[in-house]
This record gives sequence, C-alpha cells and structure tokens, in this order.
Amino acid sequence: MKSEPYKSVSYIDETLEMENAQEELGTYEFMKDTNENNSDLFFNPQVEDQNVPKIGQEFESLEDAYNFYNNYAKQAGFSVRSYCQQKSKTSNEILRKEYVCYKEGVYSKEVSNGSDRRRGLVRSGCKAKIVFFKVREGTKYIISNFVEGHNHALTAPQMVHLLRSHRKISEVNKGLAQRFGDVNIPTHQQFSLLEVQAGGMQNIGYTKKDLYNYKRQLQRKMKRHDAQMLSEHFIGEQAKNESFFFMIEADDDDRLKHCFWADPTSRRAYKFYGDVVVFDTTYNTNRYGMVFAPLVRVNNHGQTILFGCGFLSNETTESFLWLFEQFKKAMPTAPPKIIITYQDPAMGNAISQAFPSVFHRYCIWHILDKFSQKINTCIYKDENRELQSCV
Repeated sequence: MKSEPYKSVSYIDETLEMENAQEELGTYEFMKDTNENNSDLFFNPQVEDQNVPKIGQEFESLEDAYNFYNNYAKQAGFSVRSYCQQKSKTSNEILRKEYVCYKEGVYSKEVSNGSDRRRGLVRSGCKAKIVFFKVREGTKYIISNFVEGHNHALTAPQMVHLLRSHRKISEVNKGLAQRFGDVNIPTHQQFSLLEVQAGGMQNIGYTKKDLYNYKRQLQRKMKRHDAQMLSEHFIGEQAKNESFFFMIEADDDDRLKHCFWADPTSRRAYKFYGDVVVFDTTYNTNRYGMVFAPLVRVNNHGQTILFGCGFLSNETTESFLWLFEQFKKAMPTAPPKIIITYQDPAMGNAISQAFPSVFHRYCIWHILDKFSQKINTCIYKDENRELQSCV
C-alpha cells in the first residue's frame, strides 16, 4: 500500500513544507523518496550506527531482539508494536516474528461530524518494520528484513518516552504506588503525588492510564491468593503478639467460608466495656459478596470501639453461631449482658443458642425505621411521637 502523497500547489508551498518539517524534527533527517513516486515524502531517522539494525544481525532470544529494536525506535522517535508471528508445528516455538511501526495500517473508523474528540492521525500506513527469523529450532534469531523509512513525522526526543512501547513504570514508583494503596490513597491522587515528585507530568515516563492498568494487574494476581495472603497476615500479627486471635474456616472446595479476628487492643477494651455489644451485618464486600460482621460498642467518651470482626459467606443461623463461638473464645471475660441487633430470625436463633442468658434487644434505629415503612408518618404523626418517647 502506497503512502498518501502530500498535496503541493506550487514549488514554494512544497519548499516551505519541507523547511517546517525539518525545523520540527530537529536532529532527524528529512528526505524524499525517488523510487516509486517523486511526491512521496519519507522520514529517515538519524540514529547512531551501532544501534541501527542490520540484515543478518543475530540475537540469543526474541526478548533480546525486541529490546534492541525498541531501543532503536526510542532513539528514532516512534513506537513499536507486535504484528504477526509464525510458530513451529512440533514445539510451538516462534520461528518468525515481525514488529512494525505504531502507525502501520489504515484508520478505518468513519469520521463523524458530531462532537467526538479528535485524536489526530492514529494510523498512516507506515511501512517501517523489522522481521526476526530462525533458520531452524534451537538456532539464534536473525534479522531477515528491515525497513527504515517512515511516511509520518517522528516524535521529538523530549516526548518519545510517552509513546506506548517506551512507557514504563519504574520499580521505585511501583513500590510507592503499593504503599499509597496500603493507606487507601486513590489512584488519581497517587498519580498527582508522583507528578509533583518527578517535577512535572513530562518527567514521570508513563500516563495515568498505565498506573490504572498496573493496579488492575496486581488485583488479578491477588485474585486467587488473597485468602492465603490474609491468613499469612494474621499469622504474622500473631507472631508479633500472642494475644492476637484469629480463626479461619474453609469450605469443601478449600475456599474461605468464615473468618474472625480480634487484636489485643480490642480484647483489652472488652474487659472494660464488654457488658453491651452491638452486632450489625448490613455491610457487604464488593468483590466476593461476603458479609462483614463487626462487634462494636460505644464507650463513655462517645467513641465507637471494636471488639472483633468477621467475614461470613451467608447470613444463616449456622454462620452466626460459628461467629459467636469464636467471639466467646477470643474475649477474656464472661459473655456480654446485652446484645443489640436488628430484627433477623437467623441472628436471634444463633444468639439464643450461643448466649442463652443474654438479653437480646433490637436497635432503636431499626425500630423507628420499621414504623415509617409500615405506617404513614404524616397521618399518624402523634402516634410516631408517642412511640419515640416510649423508646
């Protein structure tokens, strides 16, 4: 496919266009191709000779070959992307691999007259490419074809690090992003902090989207190992302090079913404020849909204190009973005198079995909320006030 020629009305216009291109490229060489069409313009990058690919050059692995060409592309001012490959039918080893310029191909999407954001020319039919080839399995990769010229302006050196194949999050920034995530700093704020640290967006070396993609990759890696990581975290906390209590139960498929933990501070607080416990399970985790079950109380300063936490796979009597049994094992003193919950039959059955001598009461918020759900508060406002005064 031939590159699309520039439309020059006169020799003066063509000369001005060439001068503007030379001024924009700086260190890059601008030349006209005379082989096919005298009006086709090509850009030939100025790169040190030892970094320019040569036919017959050998590489130990495909990774070394790609790194060499990508380094050349960075100095030249363009980005590299994988195009096609050929594998061995017996060993599935890659015998032929082709990399092309990021503007290879033609942009086929129709341009609308609406308010779509204009992104410029994404594909321009650039023919620049390199082909690595193996004569047979077990041999080195050899450059069998190399096309150097481009039919588009190359990126300036101060901006080339933002092209796709050259963007990279450093190990230092990866570590910082993980530490920021540990203290619940959102990803967009993390990027702003890294931007200030680097002295500007142009000095970071990657985009905000790259940081989001890195976070997503981390989540995918932890997807099937997060329960094991939670167990390892609890074991580490228990090694630091023997008073840390935790219990994990798995189902028949060895997946996390129930979990309960209480740190030394919570167990110590129970000695002083353990006469009343508030139990609520109206919280759910986003990814797995497990029930988060904290056991809390308000102290004499009006502050909420935590006695223990649990994750439950469902809200059945069996699950609540398991949680209450672990709670009794973890707490250093006798069971509480009063437990306040919302109206749930399964929860009530579990409390009567685990704490037969405890007074079970419903939360005032749920009582008043039921009144507004069942009865029109505008019509029965006098009764509503009377109920509130009774409560």
